[in-house]
Amino acid sequence: MSLNPGKLQKPLRKLRKMVKRFPRKSSPDLVHDLRIHTRRTEALLQALRLDSKSNEQQLLKAVKPVRKRAGKVRDMDVLTGLVTRLHPDGEQDCLLELLEYLGAEHDRQVRKLRNAVRSRGGEIRRRLKRTSRFIAKFIDKTLARDEKQPGRASEWPADAMAAALELSAELAQWPRLDAENLHPYRLKVKELRYILQLADKPETAFVKMLGDVKDAIGEWHDWQELGGIAKKVLIHGPRCEVLRLIGSMNRTKFEHALSLANRMRQEYLQERERNRKRRQAAAHLKRPVMEATSSLAA
Repeated sequence: MSLNPGKLQKPLRKLRKMVKRFPRKSSPDLVHDLRIHTRRTEALLQALRLDSKSNEQQLLKAVKPVRKRAGKVRDMDVLTGLVTRLHPDGEQDCLLELLEYLGAEHDRQVRKLRNAVRSRGGEIRRRLKRTSRFIAKFIDKTLARDEKQPGRASEWPADAMAAALELSAELAQWPRLDAENLHPYRLKVKELRYILQLADKPETAFVKMLGDVKDAIGEWHDWQELGGIAKKVLIHGPRCEVLRLIGSMNRTKFEHALSLANRMRQEYLQERERNRKRRQAAAHLKRPVMEATSSLAA
């Protein structure tokens, strides 16, 4: 089995522990970890085709509001950090006004996150425990090489590889990247990276590039979100220095993220090619991508 058994259990174990002992005053790192492990759990269940099972369907349903609330809190933490990096001339009051708004919104989202964990935590823990037992049971059968009953786990590497190939093809066939579709593109990049990291030896140049693209698009999207909030909070018109600085960073980060994403597509994911006879688009994945995805089932 080329999937790492420990990596199949780790996000489930971590998430179960976090929702059980989620503190009243949570640190930004804890919220970030909670968000990551909810997403890893979702990607794992989908990659192994477990999302069609009753327990896992209910688990995904229970996890979703927690993941969304954690994302809102994380957003406020990140945006507050971005504001502290701004140094406008003579407009400190604008920064204070923006920070006060973000602080109040952060506190509101923290309360919602705590409520979500409190109301869903018990169910999430129970269903995570069932999933962990199910995975452990069928991994043991597969490792024992019981030819009469090989177990569902014997198909998981192929399932994970198929999911990775499907996502890779989707990224290759994605329409021309722009400000409207760059963030949705990032979500697919993250999902593919999570799946590829389930392999025994996932550290490939392609996986690293996926991480770089994810981070670059994420940073641009944070500045874009901050700009939208600042325009609503700061009623100073287009001449506001804070708005100008945010807009400048937004454009710079967008150009970098777009350039890096397009470079990844050129180096690893061949753009769509036109069939001269049928005039249909077909995606062709390059060798590094095929090697990364096949390592899940090799």
